[in-house]
Amino acid sequence: MIKPLQRKSTKLADREKFRIFVWTLFDFANTSYSIVVVTFLFAVYFKQTIASGKPIGDFYWSIGTSVSMLVTAIISPILGAIADYSAGKKRFLLFFTLLCIISTALLFFLNEGNIVNALLLFIIANVGFEAGLVFYDSFLPEITSPKNYGRVSGYGFAMGYLGSLTTLAVVYPFINRNMIKETFPVAALIFLIFAIPIFIFLKDTRREVKRDKSYLKIGLDRVFSTITHLKNYKNLALFLLSYFFFIEGVNTVIFFSGNYASSTLNFSMSELILFFIIVQTTAIVGSLVFGIIADAYGQKKSLIFSLIIWIFTIVFAFVTSSTENYLVKEISKLFSLNTHDIVRYCFYGVGLLAGSVMGATQSTSRSLMSKLTPYEKKTEFFGFYSFFGKSSAIIGPLVFGYVSFLTGEQRIAILTICIFFVIGLIILAKVNEPQEIKEILN
Repeated sequence: MIKPLQRKSTKLADREKFRIFVWTLFDFANTSYSIVVVTFLFAVYFKQTIASGKPIGDFYWSIGTSVSMLVTAIISPILGAIADYSAGKKRFLLFFTLLCIISTALLFFLNEGNIVNALLLFIIANVGFEAGLVFYDSFLPEITSPKNYGRVSGYGFAMGYLGSLTTLAVVYPFINRNMIKETFPVAALIFLIFAIPIFIFLKDTRREVKRDKSYLKIGLDRVFSTITHLKNYKNLALFLLSYFFFIEGVNTVIFFSGNYASSTLNFSMSELILFFIIVQTTAIVGSLVFGIIADAYGQKKSLIFSLIIWIFTIVFAFVTSSTENYLVKEISKLFSLNTHDIVRYCFYGVGLLAGSVMGATQSTSRSLMSKLTPYEKKTEFFGFYSFFGKSSAIIGPLVFGYVSFLTGEQRIAILTICIFFVIGLIILAKVNEPQEIKEILN
């Protein structure tokens, strides 16, 4: 017979599992936008169709990504502070989610030469997507205990990559019929359907607060206060600086991997689909495994390991992207295959490696951020987390796009990504994990 205390404990555990599931379902939803618009189909469609396949298309695309990230970087800390004060995260999350969904659906109406309209719609959609993540991420401390941050954050990213695979399966018939434009409203619909549960079932602790100032003034005041007292959070500031650099590399890979495979390696659409299936599948495994590793051995060690893999991956991609490279020629002789095939197979290997740490790096960063952040300022500090992440994404894609435009060769531009990972790794080594983590681990 189950005792009342045990029954109550079981109900609480079940309730927490349900909250976690609903929270991760939003990750499942929003990656339909990420995979279709940012990483894969619209990214390639913009370069090949809207920009007529010209090299300057990379530069235009980098401008779009950088502007959207700049806008998000500016507004995220303010919105986070307002949400902390009013405890109205869900309202902000709903607004930015709808902004992204509507703009994504409208991409259907774009054709060759509509560069300005394409950039405007993409910027609005990406601001909606990225700004919404500020409020989504800040729910993490409310749905589980600190000892489980790593694995729950990993569950979210794993569910997200599962969403990417599901979205690819849904849009594949459209791709097969060369109906690329039709995939944009389909992605928007998937985002809408699977985002609904978080707004219905996840409670937002809301309280009535008397105020004699506007929310904008409150937000600005709290942001200014946080900045002036940042000396009290030196460890957190050091982590954010590290995050600024290494997430720059991750964001640039996400924004340009599709264009790189299509333009530099001449991947067909079917080869691109296979490549992204490899990336998304390994990302699911990587997010889950690194989440467990982070909780068992510490977020910092897990992050360091993932950044080392990233550095190796970028160098490997550079070395094996040319048919004239010595290593490519030697592998070609060894397996009796032409160098073009070796380049393609090696890039699938790049996708496997990148996928294994893509979600893991972001997931572990989010869980470490949750550990370092004061609970009462969680959304405000996640706004700064977003600020550092998004402002870094202004520079990385812009540098990649500009170097690609100047040299006419994306292969040279890829080396710029490696620099960001190295700098981030050096700074991360100086970050101290919170004392409570060490106590849990010991």
